Amino acid sequence: MNFRSPLILASASPRRLQLLTQIGIECITHPSNIDETPRDDEHPEFLVQRLAFQKAQATAQQYKDAVVIGADTIVYLDGKILGKPADSADAEKMLCTLSGRTHTVYTGFTLLDTATQRCICDYETANVTFGILDADDINAYVASGSPMDKAGAYGIQDDFGAVFVTHINGDYYTVVGLPLAKVYTALKHLLW
Repeated sequence: MNFRSPLILASASPRRLQLLTQIGIECITHPSNIDETPRDDEHPEFLVQRLAFQKAQATAQQYKDAVVIGADTIVYLDGKILGKPADSADAEKMLCTLSGRTHTVYTGFTLLDTATQRCICDYETANVTFGILDADDINAYVASGSPMDKAGAYGIQDDFGAVFVTHINGDYYTVVGLPLAKVYTALKHLLW
């Protein structure tokens, strides 16, 4: 895909970069360092869109003519938002909570054209069911360090976290961290 402006990914996530590359979108990564603390009683769909927008906006200040892509993913269960774990104990607790249950993954994204200030914000959800997790598997997974940079303390791609998932109802790529179909359609709308 060819765009008139460079694309900037406001994220350090290698998974998001890989997904964009997978569909032929070349971009530069320029992570933003915003405060990702949820507001009191903030609904998950608003949280992921707000954080995606703030990430895009923070990175966009460095570019005069570019399209900045911001994204944020959370796991939601029992009225609680599960972001990235604070430490190993938090990761273990999250995985125990998710064991044998269905949770919802929310991924929000923002596309911000710095030249025109046009912006598209949206989100997608997917329901993910975990099997019953074995304590040894949880401990080994947490000890690997893999859960520490992932919402809900697991990754469905590239690592052992994939074996925890027994069923997905919704867009797989939302669970990975970027709903590709919606992002692609929004990019076409914004730039073509």
